[in-house]
Amino acid sequence: MSLKGKRIGFGLTGSHCTYDAVMPEIEKLVNEGAEVLPIVTYTVKTTNTRFGEGEEWVKKLEEITGNEVIDTIVKAEPLGPKIPLDCMVIAPLTGNSMSKLANAMTDSPVLMAAKATMRNHRPVVLGISTNDALGLNGVNLMRLMAAKNIYFIPFGQDAPHTKPNSMVAKMSLLRDTVLAALEGRQLQPVIIEKFRDQ
Repeated sequence: MSLKGKRIGFGLTGSHCTYDAVMPEIEKLVNEGAEVLPIVTYTVKTTNTRFGEGEEWVKKLEEITGNEVIDTIVKAEPLGPKIPLDCMVIAPLTGNSMSKLANAMTDSPVLMAAKATMRNHRPVVLGISTNDALGLNGVNLMRLMAAKNIYFIPFGQDAPHTKPNSMVAKMSLLRDTVLAALEGRQLQPVIIEKFRDQ
């Protein structure tokens, strides 16, 4: 299957340390001919960290995709009825946004875009980046893994000795996960060994 002509929503949430790993994957989608619509949470847009300023990341997203960032719930809502997506990607997906998605809370543009896509029975691909995947958020992770039309970029523990509850997606598998999701398949294995120092 080709990504050429596919309309892909790409949502980013506030795991700022993961953006450098995600941006090249967005470029791959664009280079394969996909139309990528960038969507950000309020945190992404307004927070400045040691990993960069919010406005800089927004500008970079717009340069890579050639599309204006969707940054409000009102702008994201049409991605269901009027501008349907072939696939919605959220990468990185923080534990905070994961818990909200698992419990049907829609309080950000990214979550609205995901809800709109699920309403259309189209795939939603999640690339987790959370310090509590094996902690309190584990129940939300499992709830999403059992949900229809939700697929995961394979993920593993990124620092098992210093952060034993933390799990992060292997972002280099993003494209392959999207292709599988468009065919209704979960890329396997979904739980992998992923150590940051390897």
